[in-house]
Amino acid sequence: MDPKIKSAYLAPEGLLEPLLKEVDGIVSVHDRLILSSKPFIDAHWAQNIWENPITLSIDSINDAAKKLKGIQRNWCLYSFTLHRRAKLIEEKLNSSKPRPTPFPSPLPTQGTGSWCLLDENTLLASSDCSSPFPNGEPFFIEDKKGPPNRAYLKLYEALTLAGKTPKAGEFCIDIGGSPGGWAWVIQKCGADVLSVDRSPLDEKISRLKGVSFEKRDAFSLLPEEFEKEGKKVDWFFSDVICYPEKLYDWLAVWIDSGICKNFICTIKFKGEPEPEIIKKFAAIENSKVVHLFHNKNELTFIKPGNVR
Repeated sequence: MDPKIKSAYLAPEGLLEPLLKEVDGIVSVHDRLILSSKPFIDAHWAQNIWENPITLSIDSINDAAKKLKGIQRNWCLYSFTLHRRAKLIEEKLNSSKPRPTPFPSPLPTQGTGSWCLLDENTLLASSDCSSPFPNGEPFFIEDKKGPPNRAYLKLYEALTLAGKTPKAGEFCIDIGGSPGGWAWVIQKCGADVLSVDRSPLDEKISRLKGVSFEKRDAFSLLPEEFEKEGKKVDWFFSDVICYPEKLYDWLAVWIDSGICKNFICTIKFKGEPEPEIIKKFAAIENSKVVHLFHNKNELTFIKPGNVR
């Protein structure tokens, strides 16, 4: 097999095109998996990045399992060809489907490697992956009664990657919060939250202790309002629908003010994503821009105070 494969990128469902535009040295594309002859980059549209893959020659199913086990214990298959053979190797690895985890939970301490079959006798594997979740897919225990929509799962994922959550005694603002999925998560974490939107919160969310609401233009909310009251904002959350450029300019005001240290914002795209604005978000100090498993045609900007 071609030994030039130095990195691999797994695209989210339906979002192969923006990832193809980020990656150079493409050797081949297999369904959602892009193989590259270049060292890995921090590709924002990748669901998972195989950072240092190796090719292994295998003689049999048992040989494949033995060689993978010789590298590490935990592996996750991405299958795009020879599905039956790949499944048999997976069974020999004693691989099991990940169980849904409660929120909040710390990130897995043992990384999960990724592998696939390139042909009957060649396997591609990487023990170094960008996502701590198998194939970049976190699964949480879902609450089908409390939150008003499934947007809460996006915040579950973002906070898990941030490595911290709002706490009792902290104050958060939630921009574009209606109908209240993110406010529900924040309140469950124990913090107080002010949700701002032109549309009201779901009634059951607005009744929760520690949740307040203001009906107004989100972009009229500025740090000066809180500075005058001598009030600190511990977390700035935004899932508002707007042009990325407008979000960037507004976010820069908040970051420059120093009034808040923790930020999680969704960068939404109506059409084809513009690389230049993504680079501007990514250039903000101590931050990262990622595509969450629970994102659609959008990225998430994460700047927690504890990122180095």
